[in-house]
Amino acid sequence: MKDLKEFTIPFVGLKLGKHHFNFELNKAFFEHFEYEEFNDANIKLDVLLEKMSTLMDFTLTFNGTVNVACDVTNEPYNQIISGTYHFVVKFGEEYNDENEDLLILPHGSYEVNIQQYVYESIVLAMPARRIHPGVQDGTLKSEILDKLEELSPKASTEEFEPEDDTTDPRWDSLKKLLTDK
Repeated sequence: MKDLKEFTIPFVGLKLGKHHFNFELNKAFFEHFEYEEFNDANIKLDVLLEKMSTLMDFTLTFNGTVNVACDVTNEPYNQIISGTYHFVVKFGEEYNDENEDLLILPHGSYEVNIQQYVYESIVLAMPARRIHPGVQDGTLKSEILDKLEELSPKASTEEFEPEDDTTDPRWDSLKKLLTDK
């Protein structure tokens, strides 16, 4: 997969200290990763890079909305999403991204691409169940909800009451066993 150039941060010319970068993410960003779950996206990303002499400390902070389909009704709605992700970039003999919170770049590197960390942090911030707010508060009118209501099992409001108090005589002799000790 090709790297997106706007997420490649050249750090070689930056002074020691904190640096801010701002990005706007839309559906095209997720299409680059072939992620088809979002109908649309409007996310603001703030990247804080703290450059130190031996390492770089990244903090990704994002918030916005993504348009997704409801898991219950399949109706599209805007899901609010926000989160923070933190990782460290160090220098070593060879490139290593096996640890999710530590990226090792080879000595002599002059830039770092953060697109994979941005993508993963946003996708993992999505709730496991996506339920339209109208389903939760009962304001959504949908054919699917009507059909689900029609097919749902009806709870019986009357409690089961035996018609008579007589029991089968076979059970009476078994009950004696409980009292005989």
